[in-house]
Amino acid sequence: MKSNVSRSGRATGRATLADVARVAAVSPMTASRALRGASTVDAALAERVTAAARTLGYVPDPAARALASHRSSHVAVLIPSLTNRLFVELLEAAQHTLRQGGFQTLIGITHYDPVEEEQLVREQLLHRPAGLLLTGLDQSKATRKLIKSSETPCVTMMEIDKHAQAFSVGFSQTEAAAAMTQHLLGRGHKRIAFAAAQLDARTLQRLQGWRDTLSACGRHDARLEWLDQAPSSVELGARMFEQIVAAKPRVDAIFFCNDDLAHGALLHALRMGIEVPGRIAVAGFNDLAESAQMVPPLTTILTPRTEVGREAAQVLLSLMNKQRPAIANRDLGFELVVRQST
Repeated sequence: MKSNVSRSGRATGRATLADVARVAAVSPMTASRALRGASTVDAALAERVTAAARTLGYVPDPAARALASHRSSHVAVLIPSLTNRLFVELLEAAQHTLRQGGFQTLIGITHYDPVEEEQLVREQLLHRPAGLLLTGLDQSKATRKLIKSSETPCVTMMEIDKHAQAFSVGFSQTEAAAAMTQHLLGRGHKRIAFAAAQLDARTLQRLQGWRDTLSACGRHDARLEWLDQAPSSVELGARMFEQIVAAKPRVDAIFFCNDDLAHGALLHALRMGIEVPGRIAVAGFNDLAESAQMVPPLTTILTPRTEVGREAAQVLLSLMNKQRPAIANRDLGFELVVRQST
């Protein structure tokens, strides 16, 4: 029996563009334009090509398409973690926006490690992505050099650096932490502890905002810094809470670097019979979905991670289309959400 698959298709068992063109009775160039959705292709002819591709089970080769068009159809997106819902929301928004712009995403997890991020960037650049979305501004010198030499459009997310020549979308972590610390001072709290885990660059910026604010009013005390390199968790927040309330002299408020830790503290306060905020106030950062349902509801900072993902992807789309955005560094701000825990 004579095969209906071309010679190149026989070698791989996959239908090729030439097969689609032959079945649709058009040239390979016309078939390619039709499958890309080019407006110059007659609608009836485009439907014939699409039907042929569907019948043959043809899947375009993105590498071959990139080589032919000198443009990749994928964007590399690097985030620190998939277990942190903050970054999941960021990723979902970015991916949705990029797909609408005709690009696919390749996801890399850096585990908060600049060395691992450098390796991922190096690997991704081998595939000539159309663009890069990175989290934060703490890339190694080697990573920055790789990106610059590749001339690949790049946008960073979740932080802003108004002095940089790069493109970023985010907010000031330091200013957000300062706003929370000012709120706690305004409620009359005098000994405000800062409890943090993971200790990535953004957490350290929050620590600095807390330090600066307390130092300005003469209330900073290094003994009130509870810092743990371990990954953040509800369990760790509970342990930290128990240690802090047992400390001398007495602490009257705790600013946790994220809501996970603060949730653990509030749950442990219930177990210990400690009144919040009567005995001690508790505040968090990020405003996760459960924060409003805690007992008492958690005071926290609402961070615009969905908006950051969407805006960063839109900025990258502009860069990939050779359009320079009017604003290089977009500050989307934050919101202090005051609830009953303070």
